[in-house]
This record gives sequence, structure tokens and C-alpha cells, in this order.
Amino acid sequence: MDSLDNWRKSSYSGAGDGNSCVEVAVRRPHIAIRDSKAPAHGPLSVPAGAFTALVDALKTYSTVTDFARLRG
Repeated sequence: MDSLDNWRKSSYSGAGDGNSCVEVAVRRPHIAIRDSKAPAHGPLSVPAGAFTALVDALKTYSTVTDFARLRG
């Protein structure tokens, strides 16, 4: 099934191998998320609305430190 997915990586993954990132793929009505360093491991699948809410929440934090504070 993964071969049929269009996995996309963040443009923030940078130059070089760019493997330190997460990848996402649309699997309607869900969004699949996987670790680009270990794509053979199973992806996390969440409803599209929940993924949108997560991305919107992350946009309000500008640094990794801010996100760490959010996690507690």
C-alpha cells in the first residue's frame, strides 16, 4: 500500500540526505504520518481534521523550545 501513497517531506528538512523529518501522505479521510528515518515502521494515521488542528497548533510555536514547553 505504501507504494501507492504519495509521501511528502517537509521543505524544512534541509539539504543533504534530508532524512531527519516526518513524511505525510493523504489516505482519505485520514492523513498518514511516518518517520522518514524509518519508513518501514508503521505510519500513524489520524483523521484529516485532527491533523489540521495539530499543524495549526504547531504554527503558533516558533521554536523547538516552545514546542517542548507545550509538551510539558
